[in-house]
Amino acid sequence: MAKKEETYNEAVEKLRTIVAHIENGELDVDMLSGKVKEATRLIKLCKDKLYTTDEEVKHILEELE
Repeated sequence: MAKKEETYNEAVEKLRTIVAHIENGELDVDMLSGKVKEATRLIKLCKDKLYTTDEEVKHILEELE
């Protein structure tokens, strides 16, 4: 069974949590690299979703013209 991809809001919430842990100094050096990699993946996911949504909205609006 394939893993369900996070929604945009889930990804943003995970990013907020990671940032809070980093800002509060709650991550040791061993965990930091993994969390930064996870944050990078989440940022890419959000960016892709925003781009896709933008393109879809543009297409819908063009159909109205």
